[in-house]
Amino acid sequence: MEAGTRVWSYESSGEDPWILSEIISRSDNSIKLKHIIAGGGEEETNKSSFDRPLLTNDAANSSSEGAKYEGVELANVQLSEADIAEGMDNDMISLPHLHEPAILHAVSERYFRGEIYTWTGPVLIAVNPFQRLPLYTREILESYRQEGFIRSQNLGDNAKPLGPHVYSIADRSYRQMMAEERKSQSILISGESGAGKTETTKIVMLYLTTLGTPEDSSGPNVEVGVEEVHDSNEKLSIMERVLQSNPILEAFGNAKTLRNDNSSRFGKFIELGFNRAGILQGAKVQTYLLEKVRIGFHASGERNYHIFYQLLRGATEEQHHKYCFHDGLTGGLELANYFHLTGQGGAPTLREFTDEEGLKYTLKSMRSMGWDEGKIDMVLSIVAGILHLGQVKFESKMSDGGQEIAQIADEKTVADAAKLLGVDLEKLTTALTVRIIVTRGDEIRIDLAPDKAQDARDALAKTVYGALFLWVVKEVNNCIMWENDKDIRSSAGVLDIFGFESFAINSFEQLCINFTNEALQQQFNKFIFKLEQEEYERENISWAFISFPDNQDCLDTIISRPQGILTMLDDECKLGQRGSDRNWVKRLNDTYIPERNQEVSDNTRYSATKMQQVKGIFCVRHFAGNVAYTAETSFLEKNRDEIPLTAQTLFEEDSSDLIKEIYNIQLSASEDTSASAKSGPAKSKTVSQQFKAQLTSLIEMIETTDPHYIRCLKPNDAAKPKLMTRKRLTEQLRYGGVLEAVRVARMGYPVRMDHGGFFKRYRMLLPSVGEDRLPWSAEDQDPQQLSEKLLDIVLEEGAKPTIYENEDGTISRANQIRKAQRQPEEMVF
Repeated sequence: MEAGTRVWSYESSGEDPWILSEIISRSDNSIKLKHIIAGGGEEETNKSSFDRPLLTNDAANSSSEGAKYEGVELANVQLSEADIAEGMDNDMISLPHLHEPAILHAVSERYFRGEIYTWTGPVLIAVNPFQRLPLYTREILESYRQEGFIRSQNLGDNAKPLGPHVYSIADRSYRQMMAEERKSQSILISGESGAGKTETTKIVMLYLTTLGTPEDSSGPNVEVGVEEVHDSNEKLSIMERVLQSNPILEAFGNAKTLRNDNSSRFGKFIELGFNRAGILQGAKVQTYLLEKVRIGFHASGERNYHIFYQLLRGATEEQHHKYCFHDGLTGGLELANYFHLTGQGGAPTLREFTDEEGLKYTLKSMRSMGWDEGKIDMVLSIVAGILHLGQVKFESKMSDGGQEIAQIADEKTVADAAKLLGVDLEKLTTALTVRIIVTRGDEIRIDLAPDKAQDARDALAKTVYGALFLWVVKEVNNCIMWENDKDIRSSAGVLDIFGFESFAINSFEQLCINFTNEALQQQFNKFIFKLEQEEYERENISWAFISFPDNQDCLDTIISRPQGILTMLDDECKLGQRGSDRNWVKRLNDTYIPERNQEVSDNTRYSATKMQQVKGIFCVRHFAGNVAYTAETSFLEKNRDEIPLTAQTLFEEDSSDLIKEIYNIQLSASEDTSASAKSGPAKSKTVSQQFKAQLTSLIEMIETTDPHYIRCLKPNDAAKPKLMTRKRLTEQLRYGGVLEAVRVARMGYPVRMDHGGFFKRYRMLLPSVGEDRLPWSAEDQDPQQLSEKLLDIVLEEGAKPTIYENEDGTISRANQIRKAQRQPEEMVF
C-alpha cells in the first residue's frame, strides 16, 4: 500500500462501517489516511487525517495481498459505464479485491441502479427493493427458460449470459436435476424478517412449476387459475394446485411484525417431485417451529396470525351471527381491536392488501384444494372459537380452605368458545380453572388462581392453534402430494427458513433459530470448501494449505451429550416441578465456566459476565456474532409445551370429529418413538427434541442433493425504496454467511481473473514491446497462452538492470529520484 492508494477504512461508530479513504503516507509501522467525501457528483478529500497500525499477526504476514493494516482493505478500481454495461460486477468473485467493504460497495451500487440480484460465486444475493419492479414478466421468464435450455444442450457457450436473477438459480437447479445423473436439488433461501424470503420462495416455485408443466398447458399466470376455481379442483393443473397452497399456509402461518407485513413465523421445506421427463407430479410441505407464543402475546404495532384478522374483517353478516361476532357488544371498538388475541398490538392494517381481500383469496385457495364448504366452515369455526377463548376472563373467589381461586366471569363467552371449538362446555371450564396431577396412580385436583387460570387459557389457545396449523399442512399435502412414489425420478426442494436473530432479549425461539442457522452454515461451509477444492484441482493448484472454517464446537456447545445447552434443558424439564429456568442456567455456568473468576468457556463459545450470571443471562458466540440469551423467559415451559391432563380429557372425550383429528395429529408429532421410550408408557418429546430430529433429517436430505443458495438482504428497516443503511446491510452479510464464504476463498488465492481480462489489463505494462513480439489484442488468439507469454516477458524485462544514466553519463533530476527510490525506468507509450 503506497501513498495515493485508495482503500476502505473501518469505522465502528456511525451508520457507514466502511468509508472510502486515501493513503497519504506510509511508515514502517503504520499508514496515514484521509477520508474521501463524495458530494455533488465529485469527490474531495477530508482535511483531517488519522493513522492505522500495521498488523503483525501470522495471518496478516501470510496474506497474499501484502502488508495488512488494522481496519484497512484495498479498494477496487471504479468500474466504467462500459464495464457496468458488460456486467463486470454481476459476480463479485471476479472483483480483484474480495472482502467485506468490496461486497458492501458492489451490492450498494447495484441496488441504486435497480439491479437487486448479484452473484457471489454460487450464492445469489437478493436485496429487497420494497417496490414493484418489472423483473418478473412472462417475457423475462421465457428469456431465462430459453437460455437455460440452450445451455443444457451445450449450445450458445459464447453468448453473453443473462444477468443474475432468481430465475437463473431456479433454472440452474432444474437443468442439473435433468442432467444424466438425475440428482435431486435443493434451493436454500435465508435472511432476516422483511428481507424478502417469502416473495423469493414464491418466485422460485413459480419458475420451477412452470418448467415442470407441459408446453401445451396454460402458462404461469397464477391469477387466472384462481379466478377459474369454484367448488372443484378438477380444473386445476398440478402446478396451479401447488401454487394455490401458498395463500393458505400464509394465512395460518404468517403475521405482521415490526419489520415485515407478511412475515413467515415458521420454516418450511417444499419438495417438488418430477418424473423422468421433468414433468411436475406434485409436492409436499414440511414445516418447522411455528411461533405459537404469538397466539397469547404480540407487541405493539404487530399482529397475530393473518387468518384471525381476515375472519374478523372479512366475515359476512351471516358469518358474524354464526361465529358469535356481536359488534354491538364491543363498545364502539372494531372487532379486531376488541378481541384480546388480536388487539394487543393495535390491530394495524397491512400496506399491500386488505384483510377483506385476504379472506377472499384464502377461501378461493381452500376451495382450489378441494375443501368443501362444510370443512371450510369447521376450520373457520375453530379459528373463531380460539378468538372467543381469548376473551374468557376470571374472577376471584375464596375456596373452602381459604385460598383465592378462579371462577369464570362470563359464562356465555365460554359457552360460545365451547360451541365453536366443538368441545364439551363443562370440560372446557375444568380445563381453564383446574389442574390435575397424577401421583402414584392417584389424581390430585388443584384449583387455579386467577393469574394461573389466564396462563391455562393462553396455553390452551396455543395448543389448539398449533394443532390446527399441523392439520392444515397435512390437508394441503393430501391435495398436492404425488400419487405414487415410483413416478418420482428426482426432486427440487425449496427451503424458506428463518434467518439468524439477535434482539434486545433473546429466548428459546432465538436459540432454536440460531442453532438451525449454525447447522446450515456448517453445511454451507462444507459445500463452498468442496467447490474451492474442485476449482483448485481443475487449475492444477495445490490446495492442501487451505484450512476448513469449522463451527462444530459451537454445535457441540448447543446439542452435545451430556453437556449441550439444549440437552441440559431437556434434563431440567425431566425434573418436573423441581426444575426451573434459574437452576438450568446455574448448571450451564457450573459446566462451562466452573472457575471462580472465569467468564469465558475453554472453547470460547459460551460466556457470561458476573453481572449476566446474576441476571440469568448467558452468551453463545455463533458464526454471525455473540448473542445473549435471557434464561428466565420461560425456556422450560416453551420446551415442554405440554398438553395438560384436563386439556387431554377435553379433546379426547365429547368433542367434535375435527377436534379429535387435529389433536391426534398433534400427539403423533410430539410422541417419542425412540427405542428407549418404547419400553414404557408413551412419552412426549420436548420441542427441542422434535426440532433437533427435524433439523438432522433436513441436513441429511440436503447433503444428498446439489444445493443452491439465495441470501435475501434488507436494505433498511423503514421498508422504503431507494434507501440503504450500510451498517444494517453489513450485519446481514455477516449473519447470512456470505462473508464466511468469502473468507474460505481468501484463504487460498483471493484475486481471480480470467485470462482474457488479465491480458487486457496488464498488457500496458510492456509498452515498449512490439506488436510482433506480443500483440495488443487477444482477439482470435488463446488468452491463456498470451497471458503466459506476457508473464515471461515481464520477468525477462524485470531481470534486466535498470539504466538511469544517459548515453553521455549524465542523469536527469527525475531519474535521480527514481534511482534513490529504486523505481523502474519511465514507461514510454
